[in-house]
Amino acid sequence: MSVSKEAGKTIAPLKLFQKLLFLLYHYKIELHLKKFYEKFWLKDPEEQDFPAATDYLELLFIPEESKAYTDKLKSAATVIKKAKDIFRASSLPLLPEDNLHLKQDLKKVKKGNKLSPILLVRHQNKLIIADGYHRMCAAYHLAEDEDVPCRLV
Repeated sequence: MSVSKEAGKTIAPLKLFQKLLFLLYHYKIELHLKKFYEKFWLKDPEEQDFPAATDYLELLFIPEESKAYTDKLKSAATVIKKAKDIFRASSLPLLPEDNLHLKQDLKKVKKGNKLSPILLVRHQNKLIIADGYHRMCAAYHLAEDEDVPCRLV
């Protein structure tokens, strides 16, 4: 007995039910991830993140280049990347949970405050965390597969 047709195929009731469960399961996971992401992260970087990024980038580049990167970061779209992938690309070590700044970021999250997105610069096949290294470590400690909002130029 058929109940539904999909792309010219007849779908038995059991198959239809299985497909429905599959879609509900994945939709629920997608909603959960969205809530997880929205729970911990602001949509856009805070204003103080950009001067901090410039200060750090001036240690690596001449001031004009640093300012140019910061200006690009300000106008870049926020994208989502996995915490573990950002760490791999940056080659930076994960800070221990007892690091003072990391503890502060974790406390913010536990209190329900949101973290600012990470500012990233791609240069000569390397990834530079221009601002947000401690937030990045906090995200990894929360879950290495955590979706992290970032600006990437």
